[in-house]
Amino acid sequence: MTSDRVLSEAFFLTQDFLGDMLGVLRAAVNRAAGSLQDRSLISYRRGKIRILDRKGLEAASCRCYMRIAGLRS
Repeated sequence: MTSDRVLSEAFFLTQDFLGDMLGVLRAAVNRAAGSLQDRSLISYRRGKIRILDRKGLEAASCRCYMRIAGLRS
């Protein structure tokens, strides 16, 4: 959603901020980001996120992204 809003595949979000936004611990953000990196969907280093495979990332997300983005119901 952030990429959609800033119209860029690269943006800056810290693990602390993401954790606060999602209501989870920073460690959970770290594990999730690591999993997405292992699958070559994103690169993430020191708060800089770059989407490497947009279609793959969308496929890995829950259906709520598609609903919120208005792409599918």
